[in-house]
Amino acid sequence: MTVKRSAFRRQRFTGLTNSQWEFIKELVDNGRKRKYCLRNIINAVLKITRTGSQWRNMDEKYPPWQSVYYYFRKWQKDGTWSMILTYLVQKERLRQGRAATASLVAVDSQSVKIGNLISLNTGIDGNKNINGRKRHLAVDTLGLPLALHVSAANIHDTEAGIDLLWQLDLVADRLEVICGDKAYRGYFSTCAEYYNWRVEITQKPESQRGFVPQSGRWQVERSFAWFNYFRRLSRDFEKTVESSVAFMQLVFIDIILSRIT
Repeated sequence: MTVKRSAFRRQRFTGLTNSQWEFIKELVDNGRKRKYCLRNIINAVLKITRTGSQWRNMDEKYPPWQSVYYYFRKWQKDGTWSMILTYLVQKERLRQGRAATASLVAVDSQSVKIGNLISLNTGIDGNKNINGRKRHLAVDTLGLPLALHVSAANIHDTEAGIDLLWQLDLVADRLEVICGDKAYRGYFSTCAEYYNWRVEITQKPESQRGFVPQSGRWQVERSFAWFNYFRRLSRDFEKTVESSVAFMQLVFIDIILSRIT
């Protein structure tokens, strides 16, 4: 596997190359004869993720939007997107000379506004004055995701972050340290002790303004910044938080696959 210079320097969306498709083909295609090509289905979903288009505005060169949406939901519910992402993260770590699983992760959250007609799992983040949802992310030192969760924006990080812990337990058998800010004190830290993990709290001095990289934590901030290149995540347009998580997974799948030539 070789690497391109950057996943984000593409001027326009491009579908999966032959090598990229071969890399994940066995995870989605069991060889059964189908009406529509699964590679084209995944291309359509990735394009929606990158461009932010509506399902009903699917390009004619792709299968009907109903079929594309069917597979998106099917693979969300049966864990296929999660399986693909876990596989790619481990392969990317090995490619960069790391162990397949991480020993240190960083956690953080991002509050985002919601789209129209979204009513489930929403709330107001009083600190940031945002009415919407909150994305929770745990990444390794390369910025690759190991756990993802979406909650209402009014749920505190120390509570919502618990949903990251059980996911980390499934994929990070070497984990020792979790880096987070002061929002992860208390209940989150106590629950992490159950897994024999140590939570290190780092916070920039209150006298400093603007973005200041924090030791052990700046990678998760960079990972959230990557979302800016994918218009589907400019807001939370999904009716369910499960779909929101799926699009987060698709962003990282696109990022990692775009490094493969």
